[in-house]
This record gives sequence, C-alpha cells and structure tokens, in this order.
Amino acid sequence: MSFVRKYIYYFDRPGEENTEDTIRFALERAEELGIGKIVVASTSGETAMKFSEAMKGKTLSLIVVTHAFGFSQPGVWEFDPVIARELEERGVKIVTGTHALSGLERALSRSGRVGGGSRTEAIAEAFRRTIAVGLKVAVECVLIAADQGAILPSEEVIAVGGTVSGADTVCVIKPSHTAAFFDLQVREIVAMPRVR
Repeated sequence: MSFVRKYIYYFDRPGEENTEDTIRFALERAEELGIGKIVVASTSGETAMKFSEAMKGKTLSLIVVTHAFGFSQPGVWEFDPVIARELEERGVKIVTGTHALSGLERALSRSGRVGGGSRTEAIAEAFRRTIAVGLKVAVECVLIAADQGAILPSEEVIAVGGTVSGADTVCVIKPSHTAAFFDLQVREIVAMPRVR
C-alpha cells in the first residue's frame, strides 16, 4: 500500500481575508504536483489580478472564470473591462459561461411558474452546505472552463473558489465537461474554511 502525506490548510472563517494565503497554497501545490494550470473564480477581476501578480515569472497558466453576462442584472458583465484588458495582455485566459450548476434550472425554480428546486441545484447546494461554498465555486468553474475548451478533461488543475468575495478554497481537480459531470474528480482539498 502506498500513500502520500500532505497538508490541508483550514481557515478559521471564510472570506476575502484569506486570499493571499489561498494564492500561496495554490501556487505551492501546483509546483509540488507539476500542475500547469490554475483555474480561478473572479467576479470583478480583483482576485484574478492578485493571482496574476503572484504568478509573474512562473510557467503556470492562469484561467479566470467570471460570472455570465446578466448574472446580477440584465445585460451587465460584472468583470472590470480595464482589468480584463490588462489580464489578456499578460496572457491570462478569461472564460465567461453560464453557471453549470444552476443556469436555466435557477430560472425555473425562481420563476414561481414551476415549483421546487432541481437536481442540478441540489448538487450545488450539497457542495455549499456539506463542504464549502468555495468548493462548489471551484467545481463549477472547472466545468465552465472545460466546456469552453480552456482546460482538458485529461489534465489535473488547481481550482480556486471563494465565499462571496476573494478566495478561500483550493483543490486539485481532474476536470470533465458538464455533460460528463460524474467523471469530474475532486482529488485533493488543499485549503478551505472550517466554518461555512
């Protein structure tokens, strides 16, 4: 029997104040495993910019996954266009896609015309409630990035999510496309908040 001993970092509480440590843990684990891509959730671009700054001089690729247009209000993209241009000039791939664990399902459950939640929303809620909001975000971002062709199902990635703002969860994921969701594997949790 063989096994590997690794550290898991637990934050006392979720939130933006964990971002700098989250970046450090993500970069350390990527280096330890020889993983070349880091997938990061970013709503406004601030977290993405912090990752980009920390990755200067490294041979890692940064894939940033944003909210879809219209997520908070019709026709609006929440990502700062100035930050988007700066990141693209640095070679960062920005992916914007429909939330894999809600999307159309959320419209149906919130409309009042169709009762109850969906199986897809139940999966998302299970991640949020039993593990961490950031894990749900990280998994969803990996699905979106794979569906957009930014990562391949054959490669492990470091995935980073957060609770409301900033970053507080790091995991190692073997991706899948949304249509093959149950092929996705969360292989390691590197860091997460203990309290949700």
